[in-house]
Amino acid sequence: MSTESPTRAPAPEAVSPALLRLLQLVSPALPVGAYAYSHGLEWAVSAGWVTDEAAVERWVGGLLADVWARVDVPVLLRLREALEPGAAGAVRRWAEVLAASRESAELQAEDRSMGQSLARLLADLGIAEAAPWASDPACALPLPWALASLHWRIATLASAAGLLWTYVEHQVSAAVKLVPLGQTAGQRLLGRLGEQIPAAVALGLALPDDEIGAAAPGLAIASARHETQYSRLFRS
Repeated sequence: MSTESPTRAPAPEAVSPALLRLLQLVSPALPVGAYAYSHGLEWAVSAGWVTDEAAVERWVGGLLADVWARVDVPVLLRLREALEPGAAGAVRRWAEVLAASRESAELQAEDRSMGQSLARLLADLGIAEAAPWASDPACALPLPWALASLHWRIATLASAAGLLWTYVEHQVSAAVKLVPLGQTAGQRLLGRLGEQIPAAVALGLALPDDEIGAAAPGLAIASARHETQYSRLFRS
């Protein structure tokens, strides 16, 4: 008779509830209407600024490094701090800083629509603190994102990376339709752009208050021109 011990499967690692909640937040199925917006990309494609996979990578990579890392990530951090129990309560101030950073009416409307939609969803999911923001014009997406990440105990770095992933994924999804690109090209872009997210998060979290801000004239022009574009698929 064999004296060898039977092979046992390794004990499964515990799955963090916070990780599952983060996956819920970054899912394309999250009902905030993100699929309806191109963030100015539709006009950039129409104008011949963005014509192929490499150009999409430059466009989205520029937004990632020069706008979202320098505005959305540091503001997200400050919103989280302001929403903590017992914090001083600078939520509205940072919400208004974020709104003021959007350079066109379309970008402001996009932010407001998605932010209020997420706030309504969170309120329906039992996060009562989100309810007042569901109709507040200062409610951009990072605000209820910060609220959800605090409520669900998602770590700061993971929350910021998830927000940037959401932005990148929806830009790539829009590019696949607009350029157009194949689905494989879209996955290549997600892989390469995703590799840039850790550096963008690190940059944003290290910025002091007086260095928060960005200048993206190409984005501003594309978004403003999209407001009067004759034929379009997207709302921004």
